[in-house]
Amino acid sequence: MLPTTSTTVFQVADISTALAFYRDILGFTEDFRYGNYAGVYLGNCALHLCAHTIWNRPLGGGAVVIIGDEVDIYCPTIQARGATILAEPADQQYGLRDFVTRDPDGNILTFSAPLLESPDN
Repeated sequence: MLPTTSTTVFQVADISTALAFYRDILGFTEDFRYGNYAGVYLGNCALHLCAHTIWNRPLGGGAVVIIGDEVDIYCPTIQARGATILAEPADQQYGLRDFVTRDPDGNILTFSAPLLESPDN
């Protein structure tokens, strides 16, 4: 098998609450909804949200790193919309600039952007 893509699935308590957060706070677009299961996307990043209990998974135990083109404008934008910022944007030794937030159920989202190399490097 040669995988072509993957999708993170977050367990959430209420699909409508989760969709509102991802849409209205983080700026994702709703892709689909089938009962208590939905998909959202931002750019080329897709996430699935699961509010049913078929698999009996705990709420808020998920985490994802989303890599994009910048974080310094996006972070204060979503913070102004009501997102809780757990870690402000900071340069990391591994070559990314990250910040961390969480959804209403406690799932962790790290947003990262590649650090620009200085002309001296």
